[in-house]
Amino acid sequence: MSAKIIDGKQVAARCREELKQQVAALRARGIIPGLAVILVGEDPASQVYVRNKHRACEELGIHSEQYTLPADTDRQTLLDLITELNGREEIDGILVQLPLPGHLDEKEILSAIDPAKDVDSFHPQNVGRLVIGDYFFAPCTPSGILTLIDSAGVDLTGKECVVIGRSNIVGKPMALMLLHRNATVTVCHSKTRELPSVTRRADVLISAVGKAGFVTADMVKPGAVVIDVGMNRNQAGKLCGDVDFESVSRVAGYLTPVPGGVGPMTITMLLRSTVLSAQNRRKKQ
Repeated sequence: MSAKIIDGKQVAARCREELKQQVAALRARGIIPGLAVILVGEDPASQVYVRNKHRACEELGIHSEQYTLPADTDRQTLLDLITELNGREEIDGILVQLPLPGHLDEKEILSAIDPAKDVDSFHPQNVGRLVIGDYFFAPCTPSGILTLIDSAGVDLTGKECVVIGRSNIVGKPMALMLLHRNATVTVCHSKTRELPSVTRRADVLISAVGKAGFVTADMVKPGAVVIDVGMNRNQAGKLCGDVDFESVSRVAGYLTPVPGGVGPMTITMLLRSTVLSAQNRRKKQ
């Protein structure tokens, strides 16, 4: 068996083309979707992510503003900026790039964002709405993963899904969104006993642990859909995922590569949330 590769770049390109048309329709009505991104500090990976987001906005015709603050920025300065952006009509989405410097309370900062502009869906109100299944925004990476699974024509109803990792950004919201698709979901983590025996039951296996080559062929059910969320460097410095691609590709039915799998979808879903926000806020007005 040789796994079919789910091409994230291709799926993202199709999604962005649809979004470009939606943005054009909004602009024809005098509405320009706007996204504000706040970066505190000089984390190299975060700087790359922010640049990519800005470039993607420009390509689609979304207004983009970037605020780069020094690493020693105090909480009140950051909160004041968020309050200002909350009140600006032309800003539809606000994103605070994580991680934040250690002296800033991540929970406090994220909670200060207007839930109607929280395109990352990290505000407690939006998290709560996700839990009960009545949500408008959803976290970008899990949304992208579902879109990739849909692109492969996989119906999640009744499927046994295993998520490795329980982070607030990927693992937990992923499990909830799979439940809302009528899947049977197991969440595994560092304390899970006999992990391979659990993962081998999965029709859909999603790994978000951040360890290169963590998922090996003996952990995968033949024919399973395997989604690799990891973004790691191996000993040779090469970018790779959580999944041992070479061995797992001989067992899985579908597999996402790294790079070129989940990564391109995350920013695309952020753009989609920004456009949705612009549409929704104008409807309410």
